[in-house]
Amino acid sequence: MFETILVPVDGSPTSLRAIDQAAALAKAFDSTVSVISIVDPYPLMGMNSEIPYDQESFHQAAKAEAEQATRVACEQLKAAGVDAKGEVVESHTVWRGVLEAAGKAHADLVIMGSHGRHGLEKLVLGSVTQRVLQHASLPVMVVRGE
Repeated sequence: MFETILVPVDGSPTSLRAIDQAAALAKAFDSTVSVISIVDPYPLMGMNSEIPYDQESFHQAAKAEAEQATRVACEQLKAAGVDAKGEVVESHTVWRGVLEAAGKAHADLVIMGSHGRHGLEKLVLGSVTQRVLQHASLPVMVVRGE
């Protein structure tokens, strides 16, 4: 039913719960899993110039964090006996990066975590998961955080 499952991760416990769900479904359907982590290549544009480090330093740190999150998720999947590959994707908008990566991987399903924000926090921070659900043309499974 699902040949390729895409799982975006950010290193949070919620995204690792999504990895657990992906492992279970991948085993049931003999699927491969593609793990991605999104990095914004220009996150500091328009921000205060008194930030303690430059654009390149920030980008390198963000990329290293994304690579670590992807590596941990792939190790978790491989330990569960699931074929997995990981990639760090650059995108100015996380939800668009998820959907573009899903298309590139020919994914049949996206499994992602939701941090369960609500109220003012959701209004201010937005919801990547909500945006993916709004714009996806493929099934999306949402795994709730604790």
